[in-house]
Amino acid sequence: MTARIQSAASPRGTALSGARLVLPGGVVDGDRLSVEGTRIAGLGGATEPGDLDLTGYTVVPGFVDLHVHGGGGASYASGIAEEALRAARTHLEHGTTTTVASTVTGEIDDLARQAHVLSELVEDGVLAGIHFEGPFISHHRCGAHRPDLLRDPDPALVRKLVDAARGHARMVTLAPELPGGLDSVRMLADLGVIAAVGHTDSDYAKTLEAIDAGATVATHLFNAMPGIAHRAPGPIVALLEDERVTVELINDGVHLHPSVLDLAYTTAGASRVALITDAMGAAGMGDGLYPLGPLQVEVKDGVARLVEGGAIAGSTLTLDVAFKRAVTVNGLTLGQAVESLCAVPARLLGLADTVGSLEPGKNADLVVVDSTGYDLVAVMRRGEWILGGERFSPVKPA
Repeated sequence: MTARIQSAASPRGTALSGARLVLPGGVVDGDRLSVEGTRIAGLGGATEPGDLDLTGYTVVPGFVDLHVHGGGGASYASGIAEEALRAARTHLEHGTTTTVASTVTGEIDDLARQAHVLSELVEDGVLAGIHFEGPFISHHRCGAHRPDLLRDPDPALVRKLVDAARGHARMVTLAPELPGGLDSVRMLADLGVIAAVGHTDSDYAKTLEAIDAGATVATHLFNAMPGIAHRAPGPIVALLEDERVTVELINDGVHLHPSVLDLAYTTAGASRVALITDAMGAAGMGDGLYPLGPLQVEVKDGVARLVEGGAIAGSTLTLDVAFKRAVTVNGLTLGQAVESLCAVPARLLGLADTVGSLEPGKNADLVVVDSTGYDLVAVMRRGEWILGGERFSPVKPA
């Protein structure tokens, strides 16, 4: 099978001049970035005739989404390659140049079949890996997962899904308090797969045990887990206070109050926060009915809820919106926002040598936003414009 995301033709060698660049060392105004083939070739230097004029725009690295279930009316849990391509393309057009596809609770054999399809798309370069969210989660905190399909995290079952991904499983979310939970965390850590604590009813002590066993990610922190109580701090405090843990946050204005997101940043810092979408098929679409695995979701006013029960069912968020909110609502600096949307998830995935920052030798994955409202303007992936490149005029000879 050969599949790829079609892109607009662009010169194999080009340069962007006059933009504000958000670099690992800080923000540089009016700088130059050159691209050769699929890579960033260099930074700085004098503007040359033929460069694209990006004066008034800000360039950041392509976004990296650790946790996304679908978009564009399509779901990664469908097990259909064409749907997965449509979902990936939708988020790519919103700046996500590196995507980990998330599944949702289903029968083990069905999840294994989905993993087979998604693995081919990883091998084709469309996706960066697979995240299994469920079925190894708590009945008490299952959210938009079918309770009758939940399973204890028996290491043999967890291993079956990891093996079905053919080396492309990047993360497994589980509830460590369930039978087999800690053993599965240890196994995943030994296999080099991220063990994430989420959809859990765990207490503070058990969560610390999971971290000591090798868990390194909190799946959408605050959501689908016990809250903080003054004599029962629960998993949130344990996950926030431990420097070994990266916490996912959904910054859509629905899942978290802005002050709660601010609390996470104050406690953990941008270097331990990964902003994710947790988006389902309605991302990039309008209100209506959508599937989420075996469940039906109604989206109204942009908020996704289960038809039966009314629980929040993922989001309709795209990462360009999360970026804009981080800067304009939460008051993060451009550097902090880029760290949480790009560098942190790239490092977690083991991809920091190719994506996550604007540096020579890395993939030419770029997002261009306007420098006032931070709205998306253009996206480049591996040196090719996905959208918006036609709006930039070449610099004319003096």
